[in-house]
Order: sequence, then structure tokens, then C-alpha cells
Amino acid sequence: MSEWHSTLTPHALARQLPAPDGRRPAYRALAAQVSRLVVDGRLPVGTRLPAERELAAELNLSRTTVAAAYEALRADGYLRSRRGAGSWTALPAGTAPPGDALHPVSPEQGAVLDLGLAAPTAPEQLAEAAAHALAQLPAYAGGHGNYPTGLPVLREAVARRYTERGLPTGPEQVLVTTGAMSALHLAHQALLSRGDRVAVEAPSYANTLRALEKAGARLVPVPLAEDAAGRTGWDLAQWQRVLRGAAPRLASVIPDFQNPTGALVDEEQRRALLAHARAAGTTVIADETCAELGWGVAERDLPRPLAALDRDAQVITVGSAGKILWPGLRIGWLRAQPSLVRRLAADRALYDLGTPVLEQLIAARLLTEHLPAVRADRHARLRATAGAFARELPRHFPGWRFTLPPGGLALWAATPGLPAGALARAGERTGVRIASGARFGIDGAFEEHLRLPLTLPAARVPEALRRIAEAAELSRTERLAGEDPVPAAL
Repeated sequence: MSEWHSTLTPHALARQLPAPDGRRPAYRALAAQVSRLVVDGRLPVGTRLPAERELAAELNLSRTTVAAAYEALRADGYLRSRRGAGSWTALPAGTAPPGDALHPVSPEQGAVLDLGLAAPTAPEQLAEAAAHALAQLPAYAGGHGNYPTGLPVLREAVARRYTERGLPTGPEQVLVTTGAMSALHLAHQALLSRGDRVAVEAPSYANTLRALEKAGARLVPVPLAEDAAGRTGWDLAQWQRVLRGAAPRLASVIPDFQNPTGALVDEEQRRALLAHARAAGTTVIADETCAELGWGVAERDLPRPLAALDRDAQVITVGSAGKILWPGLRIGWLRAQPSLVRRLAADRALYDLGTPVLEQLIAARLLTEHLPAVRADRHARLRATAGAFARELPRHFPGWRFTLPPGGLALWAATPGLPAGALARAGERTGVRIASGARFGIDGAFEEHLRLPLTLPAARVPEALRRIAEAAELSRTERLAGEDPVPAAL
């Protein structure tokens, strides 16, 4: 069995490599760049690298230079090779895997302040909802417990909430899944073939980008834009060019409190994008997992869901209980035409016969009886943390740029002159986990950005920024010294 699990073409690797810094021999610079990609997690361990001759031609370097770089990587423990199998990325013996800011800090790292995840804690109403669900459970225990489309009571609750938000929906249009990523996976499996183009916002949710790449999609990034008032939204001229020129199979968008920017797209832009997508024959997947988190805008001023403006059934909507209720429930859903819901329910039977019954009962109770109270509490906490960041960030980092969004779970900050990847690496040593901006882009874009979670309690914001400031100073010191340290353990 091979010790590598994926391969990287010369062009794909070249796109991820930054420009040489000129301070070191070319082979050392190339080795440092590759090892840094491994440490960042942007080049997974076990990735087979291109052959020396092929990479040399792509980078316009001599084969001797690339061979020397590979040898240096092997000597440092970042590359392993075997005759006939090629060379693949690795980590030095005794090194922990790269810290993935999008996965929780383990209990063994309790002293680390986790700013990687933007996820809320459970609401106080969870205990009542769980007790009610347990009381209801005997009515279901006599059956097999497999509901491929979801429990009727939860499908009805989700459909009712869509209707309240301006999108008439029946339970037959709702498929309950094990988290929103499961819903996205089902849609990708059903609608995409390997090599299909998918238009995505730039930046966008990191896990969605990675899931599309794993599905073999060719991602076409469409940058977000700011208007004269500093509000972030879609660049419709760019969307029109991409949809007309690339004719992508899918367009993946987050119109409601976008992750990571918090942007809210107005109804006029939604109509325009749908018109362009309709002309291109592109299906739109709308991620509405943050739609209930408008802590900075009145509910009466919220635009209708994207699918409410869709007269041709070209929009598939994905939602989740994880952002408004609690991620630990692992409840997501997909809204589409009944025929597609039935098809996806049949597809999921190949790997997932249904979502756990008890968690569905808890989610149904929270949605039907407690949603207004849960939402009000969430909004108050997110608003308080956003205000704390708005006060404290300029004191610690006067050069950073950010705009308070109208909602969502995160603040998107530009860090001019300070690569957030280097900041995240230093943060591992100052006790703070940071989600660098490059994770939310393609091929290393948004390196000078980071996402700050508003789920952090407001009282902890000063301490979080103090640790980030320590990390920034550590990173600057190392860069001024010309060092390119690779931590022994993350």
C-alpha cells in the first residue's frame, strides 16, 4: 500500500508557492515554502509531490535546484521517498499534526484560547427540550428509528419557519440531515461530476471549499465587493462574467451573514444573481446556516430567503440548527423540490440511513417552542462581543481594517503587512488558536486576513487580543531576524 493518499500536479503546487524572498539559495527557499505549506495544513500530510523534472519545468528552475530542495525536505523530515512510489509530504518524527484552526482544541490543550471555531454553546433551554424529547421517545422506540427524510415533526417545524420567513414550504420539501455539511455533500454528490466548475464567493466557508475540492470540482472564485458605505456584498458584474464565461454547474453562495465576512446581501442583488444564473443554466446552492443571526438588523428589514425569489426551482437551500441552537445536536437540513428530496433521501441510504431520533426531537422542540428566546439571547451575546472587538481592536492593532457586519458569527479583519498564517503559527506558542484567512480562500488568497469568532464571551476579548498581540510581536521578531521557524509541536 502506498504511503501517500493524493497527488499534486506541478501547476497546482506552483500556485500555492509564494514568490521567493531572495534571502536564501533557491533550493532552501523552495524547501522552506513547501515545509511551511505542510505546517499550515494547506498541503496535507501524505500528498505526493510532482517529479523533480516536472516541477523544475513548471517553476523555471534547474532540476538540480529542485532535487536539492527535495533532499533538504527529506533531511528535515518533511518528505519521504521510495523508489517507484515517488515522494510525499510528511512531518518530522515526534511532531504533532498541523493545528487545524477549524477543528476544536482538544481537552489536553485546555490552556489554549480557541478562536478557530465560530460556534455557540448550548442554550439554557436545551435541558427542557431534552426532557421533552425523552418523554416523546417511547412513541418512536417501537419502530426501526430510520427516517431517511427526517422525523415528520422536525420537517414540519423547519418548513413552518421557512414559511414565516417569506418562503412558503411544505414538509415534503425538507430533508433532515446529520449537519449542514451532510446536506451539502448529498447535493454535491447528486449534481456534480468530477471536473465540473463551481462558482464560489471569495472568501467563503472553508469547509465548503474543501468539500467541493474533494468532490473534484474546479472552483471559480468570485470576489466579494464593498459599496461606497463600506458594506460587503456581491460584485454582480463579476458574477455575470463568471456565469456567462465559465458556465459553472453550480454556484455556492452564503447570502445571509456570510461566513467569514458577516455580509448580508440585499434582495435586489439576490434577484440579479438569480437572473444571471438562470441565463447560464447554473443551479444555486444557498447556505443559510447563519440566517437567524441578524444581531445588527431588525427582523422586519431582513430580505427574503434566496429561494423565495426563485421561480424556476434552481435554488437548493441548506440550513442548520448548529449556528442558532447548538452544534452538538448535529442537525442540518436541505430544502428543495420534493422530487430532489426523494432522490437525495435514496442516495443517503448508501452511507447514512437517517439522523438520530432523539436529537431530532430536541431540535423540533427548540424550534417550535424556544426559538424566539434562543435567538434573542444569541443576538445579545454576539452584539456584545462585536462591540468589545470594535473597541479593543484599534487599541492593539491600529493598522488592521474591519467593518462591523450586520450579523453572523465572525468578524473579518485585514492584517496589512502581517501574514495571518505566520500569526497563527506564533499563536500556537502564545496560547491562542487562530483561523488564518488563507483557509477561507483558494490557493493561498486572503493570507493577510483572519476570522475572529463573535462566539467568544465579550469579557474574554481583551485577553484574546493580548495573546494575539504577543503572537504578532513574536512573528515580527522572527521575520526581522530572517528566521523561518517550524514549531516542533503545534
